[in-house]
Amino acid sequence: MRTYTNVHDLGDLKAAVREALEVKANRYSYKSLGTDKTLLMVFFNSSLRTRLSTQKAGMNLGMNTMVLDINQGAWKLETERGVIMDGDKPEHILEAIPVMGAYCDVIGVRAFAQFEDKDFDYSETLLNQFIQYSGKPVFSMEAATGHPLQAFADLITIEEYKTKERPKVVLTWAPHPRALPQAVPNSFADFMNEADVEFVITHPEGYELPEQFVRGARVEYDQMKAFEGADFIYAKNWAAFQDPHYGKILSTDRSWTVSGRQMAVTNDARFMHCLPVRRNMIVTDEVIESPRSIVIQEAANREISAQVVIKRMLEANL
Repeated sequence: MRTYTNVHDLGDLKAAVREALEVKANRYSYKSLGTDKTLLMVFFNSSLRTRLSTQKAGMNLGMNTMVLDINQGAWKLETERGVIMDGDKPEHILEAIPVMGAYCDVIGVRAFAQFEDKDFDYSETLLNQFIQYSGKPVFSMEAATGHPLQAFADLITIEEYKTKERPKVVLTWAPHPRALPQAVPNSFADFMNEADVEFVITHPEGYELPEQFVRGARVEYDQMKAFEGADFIYAKNWAAFQDPHYGKILSTDRSWTVSGRQMAVTNDARFMHCLPVRRNMIVTDEVIESPRSIVIQEAANREISAQVVIKRMLEANL
């Protein structure tokens, strides 16, 4: 594996989940792979779970780990060609990236959507520059349009907690005071469409996700109807994707907040969220604190999803 940006990079998804569960059972058994190897994690945006889980995954594999915060303690980077650099950005990313590559063996990159230019965001400009110019294997630690480490961890968690061969999984929009990227729901849809689940997406009109991620999923605008008989509920906010409202908040309808009312029509569903979560906006205290909530277990699996990805990169590039 040279890059990891979407579900297809994993190949056989069932085999990837089996490998993840094997790694989880003995996460230190591959330390020889990372001996004298260095993992560099580059953050253009804030992080808690991604930073800690990915660094821990690298350490599990015996790697040295380095973290670079672009906005704290590093030069501000210019990303556009043809710019006269007479402002506050003294270094261009096209010089910075190959320098970073010279100091490491594997690179993880985190760079959110900016909601200023849809084409820039959905071209994954920053992530693809690292892939093109670093000379090293590169994986996404959340990019403008996807969060494949999170979605892989979500799938691992569903596999661990499902009680039927083909569970019903519902991705539901929920209100939030800020405009959030589509990265997490995009990747969750990307993975669920390839997994052996009954997958439903529910959201108010105007919050349709890109077709390349929705694919064959059932889209239901009635949240209560979508929740009926569900085995897993995955709550997440996202801003509008469709023009002319890209990156905008169209609704803060609190009736979409996941509460006991919605969960009552499910099949005693497990509640999932990628965290951090705005309580009593996305989900009520009652639901997230219930025994059916698996958000902590889901977050713990972020270590495992990252370790499988890095392990495969090390194995492919020995």
